[in-house]
Amino acid sequence: MLDFIYYPISAVLWFWHKAFGFVLGPDSGLSWALAIIFLVVTIRGLLVRPTIKQLRSSRKMQEMQPRMQEIRKKYAKDQQTQALEMRKLQKEMGVNPLASCLPMLVQIPIFIGLFHVLRSFNRTGSGMGQGDPMTIEQTRNTPNYFFGVDEVQSFLDARLFGTPLSAFITMEKDSYRAFAPDGSVDFAQWNIVIVVLPLMLIASVLMHFNARMSMDRQKKRQAAQPKKKNATAQEDMMQNQMMMMQKLMLWVMPVMMFAGGFLWQVGLAVYMCANTSWMFVQQVLVFRKMDREEEEEKAAKIEAKRSTAPKPGAKPKKQNKRDGN
Repeated sequence: MLDFIYYPISAVLWFWHKAFGFVLGPDSGLSWALAIIFLVVTIRGLLVRPTIKQLRSSRKMQEMQPRMQEIRKKYAKDQQTQALEMRKLQKEMGVNPLASCLPMLVQIPIFIGLFHVLRSFNRTGSGMGQGDPMTIEQTRNTPNYFFGVDEVQSFLDARLFGTPLSAFITMEKDSYRAFAPDGSVDFAQWNIVIVVLPLMLIASVLMHFNARMSMDRQKKRQAAQPKKKNATAQEDMMQNQMMMMQKLMLWVMPVMMFAGGFLWQVGLAVYMCANTSWMFVQQVLVFRKMDREEEEEKAAKIEAKRSTAPKPGAKPKKQNKRDGN
């Protein structure tokens, strides 16, 4: 049904596994883990420019708030005109609200695709989207999208810190046998726990600090803007909604991510840890770049005012009445 997502994800994963398998060996758990990490690098690398545009668009949206509030107040009883004026303002400022959501929206199908591809290496269970359970022999001899039978067996036999990459904490114990061609299972549930939970803890903490970094930056910018004394009920409601969203991103989402670790495969936990690590480093670097740009803009404006201001002691020039006639 979603093959248009599953095949590209598995193709990128296959490419990086071939690259690292050439150096580390195709059956190495590390080569498979690095393939997952570099899947993140590939996707996030393609999203660098859209992400920077998103952050700049968010900055402009914040700068637009006073003018947007004026439009809401002026056309409070005419929603059609209000929407038209909002679009004019967005066009004037070069802001596209839909484009700012692109990096976040792209991540959703990628996450779903990787979840399915990793789970489809072991089809002995009856989990979501797996169809009818297969026997151990069938699952070890069934291709998985871009991966052939040999690569499926390589993935099932590979171990990261003694744990299969498509194992997850709550999986059925009967499914363990698919990871052991000779029938002898060489890991237990606690092996999965000690790999998955630390990875998900790191990912959750980094998600929290990513959200806090954005919030602190937003608060700093709001503090620099002139405060409005008499806010309307609509503005108060929007402010409350924004605060709720901030708390959601700051606390609820990281907790949900950590809780998801009980359902996610080891490979998916590697992906989430690598993804949030990339986001954290990228956000630090981009925010520094944007801060420098803003300081340069301020300095240029100050310099422009100085160059056009009259010299000390000089009389300001009077406008000629004939000008413009």
